[in-house]
Amino acid sequence: MTLIHDPAAPPASPSGPGRHRHDEDERPGPRHARLENRPLAVPWGLLALLAGSALLYITGITISGWGNVYYAAAVQAGTQSWHALLFGASDATASITVDKPPAAIWLMALSARLLGFSPLAVLLPQALLGVATVGIVHATVRRVAPPGAALLAGAVVATTPICALVFRYDNPDALLTTLLATALYGAVRCLERGRARWAVLVGVAFGLAFLTKQMQAFVPLPGLALALLLTAPTSWLRRIGLLLVAGVSLAASSLWWVALVELTPPAARPFVGGSQTNSFLELTLGYNGLGRILGGQGNSPEKTGSIVRTFTDASALGISWLLPAALVLGAGALVVCRRDPRARVRRGLLVAALTGLVVSDLAFSLMDGIYHSYYCAAMVPFLAISVDLGAHTLWEAHSAERGAPRVRALLGLTFALTAVWSCVLLSQGPHQLLPLLPLVACTALAAIALLLLAGERPRLASAAAALGIIAALLAPAGVSILTAAKDHHGSGPIAGYASQAPDPVAPDLADLLAGTSTEWAAATQGSVPAARLQLASGRSVMPIGGFNGTDPAPGLGRFQELVREGRVRWFVGDDGEIGSWVAQHYPGRSVGGETVYDLAAAPVG
Repeated sequence: MTLIHDPAAPPASPSGPGRHRHDEDERPGPRHARLENRPLAVPWGLLALLAGSALLYITGITISGWGNVYYAAAVQAGTQSWHALLFGASDATASITVDKPPAAIWLMALSARLLGFSPLAVLLPQALLGVATVGIVHATVRRVAPPGAALLAGAVVATTPICALVFRYDNPDALLTTLLATALYGAVRCLERGRARWAVLVGVAFGLAFLTKQMQAFVPLPGLALALLLTAPTSWLRRIGLLLVAGVSLAASSLWWVALVELTPPAARPFVGGSQTNSFLELTLGYNGLGRILGGQGNSPEKTGSIVRTFTDASALGISWLLPAALVLGAGALVVCRRDPRARVRRGLLVAALTGLVVSDLAFSLMDGIYHSYYCAAMVPFLAISVDLGAHTLWEAHSAERGAPRVRALLGLTFALTAVWSCVLLSQGPHQLLPLLPLVACTALAAIALLLLAGERPRLASAAAALGIIAALLAPAGVSILTAAKDHHGSGPIAGYASQAPDPVAPDLADLLAGTSTEWAAATQGSVPAARLQLASGRSVMPIGGFNGTDPAPGLGRFQELVREGRVRWFVGDDGEIGSWVAQHYPGRSVGGETVYDLAAAPVG
């Protein structure tokens, strides 16, 4: 008996192979003719899902102000200088870049150029990326499953708390997540017919993801490559060809910018932040590559990796609600549909999603370098598809076998496992979430009871499924709403909790810097202090040493040269080698609680 019906698979026909229902070349038969004569069906469920996502991501989005001032200052620089925008510089005069490629900054800066530089203009593209990600995941699942299942996949994305954080914040993870979801969509389209143009989309999505967060973009790539290699509907030679097409597209869409940086003379571009040799290749392989895995690069809130990291502390509240369900349901679905030729495309998408999820989880869990819980946002498209397709595939098997005991037991176990884990997280999370605990427990118990009683009664089984979905999504949805209501700041925001806002720059200090006419109004040690001054004054502030304050940029000799040329007016603070030199040779005074040195004065000593 064929248990799984894959809408993307060609229907059996005595007259020969059927045509794919989504194929652009499909000729309308009688059924299609009847559909064409009907009014256009409005996907009200999808519209409601997208509207709800937009409401969650956009409402009160400016509560966090500039959010991560490090990236906000780079966006500000991009609105003042196209040169700074192209390279992703921290300041409009382009002394040093941020420690990531600039794709996310490009998007936010273009929005700010269009709407005017403000927190809303910076954060609005992030929220729209969130809505787009919900829609893309829905469209991906819709290729292999009915509308209800596709809606559930989108709902999983929308209700995962880490999404409510990154899609309302100005870190690059919002764009990265959307691009990885796009790669999954390209993969499922490629699996349908094995057409090269969809392999191009997969490669371009990964290439742009590399220009967003470098090596992190490639963590789930093996899953998609494995799916194309094992399940594409063509010969092994052509499957390898599809992978080559995707690889060439990846290289073309990413290496052009790498070549631009590496081939531009260092004097004509900003220093590559995060590197010690002014090299983007070093940044890629070191600080944002092996340094993240092996450690030894900067400071991390969680220095030591652990196999259960995503199930503990901040990561647990942001991502782990449905992780156990994804692993159980995804693996169970692959077993159920492993021999069904009609489920080939769905099986391939499950392989891509589940493998990508497991590899990403292991990478984030075991890395000893810099780690933040919001990195896990990149897992969400893979999580949503694994949960949804796994549940839908097992449910179809349950229905086809008239309530198969083994499948029913697995579904019941998943309901129970998800409910227990949700209750554990609710008991350990913010106190505002505690009222959800009895609701989740009672709803899950009702779902399990109905599932056990359902047998061959489809109405009871459907009611059990509905209650199980509610029990699974209720708690993460509550945390998502709570996350959206909190203000977040700094480099390590956490889902469900507010961050402490940095002290504002005193108005008299901001006015002092704003009144300068030099290339850099000021210089200070570190990118974050420089970003605060730059955002407050609207003038370029040189971040000595980059994000960690350890980059050899500009170096004492070069800074002395800039001061002699009159290109820097003030120095704020006295940290680092350059700060010590300034304090020894220039007069200082207190302005707005900060020590400010006048670099235009005659040097002392």
